[in-house]
Amino acid sequence: QIKDGFITPRHIVDIGHIDKLKEINRVDNTMRLGALTTHAEISTSQLLLHEAPILAQASASIGSTQIRNRGTIGGNLCNASPAADDAPPLLVLEAQLRIIGPEGEKSISIEEFFSGSGETCLKSNEILADIRFPICPNTGSSLIKLGRRKAYTLSTVSVAAFVKTRGEICEETRIALGSVAPTPIRARNAENILREESMTEDILEEVSRVVMNEVKPITDVRATEQYRREMAGVLVKRALEKARGSQ
Repeated sequence: QIKDGFITPRHIVDIGHIDKLKEINRVDNTMRLGALTTHAEISTSQLLLHEAPILAQASASIGSTQIRNRGTIGGNLCNASPAADDAPPLLVLEAQLRIIGPEGEKSISIEEFFSGSGETCLKSNEILADIRFPICPNTGSSLIKLGRRKAYTLSTVSVAAFVKTRGEICEETRIALGSVAPTPIRARNAENILREESMTEDILEEVSRVVMNEVKPITDVRATEQYRREMAGVLVKRALEKARGSQ
């Protein structure tokens, strides 16, 4: 935004040498990532590959090697693009964001963080310090990113899914999508359909239909509104089946 002239600050402070903002660690059953952790570090972290593989996968899909070496998870979220690759996985992981400012610190859900396309709830004197989410054993998750190319591309539609089952019954389901609304979203109406239900073909078809009604896509240079809506329904079914299989 500075390069394009949208922001013209009088001073720029480099926070890149604050080591606490670059850590990846686990405390009890909570995973913590500093906001300055790079996509390269996330995508190769053995801890995340084991405990949160969809987040590692999302970071691995971002841009080029050079971008992943420089770009950070905090930057990806604060840019607040509807196509932010890290957002759908963090939504289904129910991440909390720790924000620090002169009035102290606070923790908010990632859903509260995004206020519009390119907009967040951050005040001008606040920074995103870290991202935290609970580790959920015995669950399955998946991420599907659809773009115009297989690599080095913005998502046309992205879907993250999280499932916890009891036998054939879905105890809990979480679905998040990117590039289909002004902000990354949770598809809560669709999630409710699967609660205490088996993941049958008929149920998945109903979930798909509800998701297509929940999303609010636009037409742009990457895809039409209709294509995004239809692919959201298709990819949600695939993501749920993949998440169930990964449990």
